Amino acid sequence: MAMRDVGTLLEALPYIREFHGKTVVIKYGGAAMEDPALREEFARDVVLLKYVGLNPIVVHGGGPEITGYMERLGLPVEFVGGLRVSDADTVEVAKMVLVGKVNKEIVLRLNRHGQPAVGLCGDDGSLFRAARRAAPGGEDIGFVGRIERVNVGVIAHISSDYIPVIASVGADREGNSYNINADEAAGAVAGALGAYKVVFLTDVPGWLERAADPASLIRQASAKQVREALPGLQGGMLPKLEACVEAIDNGVSAAHILDGRIAHSLLLELFTDAGIGTKIEAAS
Repeated sequence: MAMRDVGTLLEALPYIREFHGKTVVIKYGGAAMEDPALREEFARDVVLLKYVGLNPIVVHGGGPEITGYMERLGLPVEFVGGLRVSDADTVEVAKMVLVGKVNKEIVLRLNRHGQPAVGLCGDDGSLFRAARRAAPGGEDIGFVGRIERVNVGVIAHISSDYIPVIASVGADREGNSYNINADEAAGAVAGALGAYKVVFLTDVPGWLERAADPASLIRQASAKQVREALPGLQGGMLPKLEACVEAIDNGVSAAHILDGRIAHSLLLELFTDAGIGTKIEAAS
């Protein structure tokens, strides 16, 4: 057992050396956010990344919690192309849940596990400037925003001493609030920062060639392959893969889609030779 542990540490060493001082943007969501044990493991993993010299940036959604509150309030819940249809009431609930509840819970866990964190949303320091967007098929989905600009100075200022935890809401020039897909937000943040990597935690093993077949995991792909596949995709994987391509087009070296239901999936992907999910690079 001891020798196996030593072997794991030695396997991680070259990756720790390679990633030292580099920025890694982590989109946090799904089971990793909902399961109490996985929430604690995620916090430990992110704190470890900071301790070994990486610069982790957490971007989160909170879809299930938003849905739960909307159902309690009798508000309709509808998705088009993996994006939540959002009227003014939906955006108000989303901001309340994401900024006032989910964000602060993540910050408190990171603090408790040994690294100070600061919660942000797109409104803070004009972090995100958003504009209204349509669904992939052109449908009107209400106050759903696309990020036009990321104020990287805000993140750089915070991340020098703290772990930034960013909720995926924002506003336009006129001050209208928008619900922003957290995958898109993570990709935009990674691209704007020139991050080394962006990682998406989800509830499937990665990008699957056949959606219902975990054995069809695509372990490695190029941004070109993903771009060619996008027109035939739908559901929650579509915005993740779009975000991967956007990030890589903006200089991020690699994007990873991981199964957040597996404890320490973040560390296993970053610090072991095998990896466990899908890795997407400019050329593969």
